[in-house]
Amino acid sequence: MKAMILAAGKGTRIRPITYVMPKPMIPIMQKPVMEFLVELLRQHGFDQIMVNVSHLSEEIENYFRDGQKFGVEMSYSFEGSIINGELVGKALGSAGGLKKIQDFSPFFDDTFVVLCGDALIDLDLTAVVKWHRERGALATVVAKEVPRESVSSYGVIVTDGEDRIVEFQEKPPVESARSNKINTGIYIFEPEVLDYVPSGQEYDIGSQLFPKLVAAGAPFYAKAMDFEWVDIGKVPDYWQAIQDVLSGNIRNVKIPGKEVRPGIFTGLNVSVNWDKVNVTGPVYIGGMTRIEDGATIVGPTTIGQNCHICRTATVERSIIFEYSRLSDVRLVDKLVFGRYCVDKTGATIDLQAAALDWLITDTRLENHTGVIGAAGRG
Repeated sequence: MKAMILAAGKGTRIRPITYVMPKPMIPIMQKPVMEFLVELLRQHGFDQIMVNVSHLSEEIENYFRDGQKFGVEMSYSFEGSIINGELVGKALGSAGGLKKIQDFSPFFDDTFVVLCGDALIDLDLTAVVKWHRERGALATVVAKEVPRESVSSYGVIVTDGEDRIVEFQEKPPVESARSNKINTGIYIFEPEVLDYVPSGQEYDIGSQLFPKLVAAGAPFYAKAMDFEWVDIGKVPDYWQAIQDVLSGNIRNVKIPGKEVRPGIFTGLNVSVNWDKVNVTGPVYIGGMTRIEDGATIVGPTTIGQNCHICRTATVERSIIFEYSRLSDVRLVDKLVFGRYCVDKTGATIDLQAAALDWLITDTRLENHTGVIGAAGRG
């Protein structure tokens, strides 16, 4: 069976991470979010997976390659061009990306699934496809019911008494929302749906294809499902997802490594004296990370591989990416990525501009004695 993972977006809402990695490669407990999707597809028999790529496409292609090591077949459709020897992405939109593949050669020849590459989901795809076929649907949107006060953050789906879609509302105010069913970005399509998509132009599934299907009176349905769906499209979403994983609130993601103390997990060869640090779980510490005596770490917190947490540092409820060196700094509800320190709300602090770059540096600047070299301070 065939599937499509949408992975061409720039991920502007979760910058600065997406300056150097595409959104589908953002790690959840050391594993790219897209890998969870590939595993889910394989579990339900979808073993031929097409991926549209654009922004930092080589990061995705070099990791997944032909899919062999994940037990599936994978191939890629690049959206963009080469300018002055550089790959320059130009996404065609979610529907435009599907149409480009189909115009090249009709890959989609039976019922297929489309997933957005930036969400953790735990969904019975087999049951949804069965429901879709029983309805004789051309297209089915997997919906989820959310508290009414949350609808303004999502695309809202309005259905009739037979689950047929009659209207979409894009992030409506709570008082004017006609439903509490939201679009999760998970779709079941028949190949004929692509007849509604023009060739050679940017075209979106939600804002362009779906209204066209409603206007045409096509057999277009929504299936509301009770399932785990964690969107990481924005910094606050990602921060909360990591908090939930560490707290055991997301079923299909396990904390990696070895549990060395209750609620404290580590990768390989972490340098730490547990009797001389202040660590309160749940915490994950990546391999080859050094925690100095006196450091304080309060969970839920993840610290990536090859980090150095100095004795004067305090880290609470934060996400620290690999190769981060934290000196005389207290981080609460933060995300540290390269030269950036981001609040859980998404507000970014440029460390150089704030003259804090000596507090948060790169461990690769250290010499073999653990002292910052000429390129850094502290």
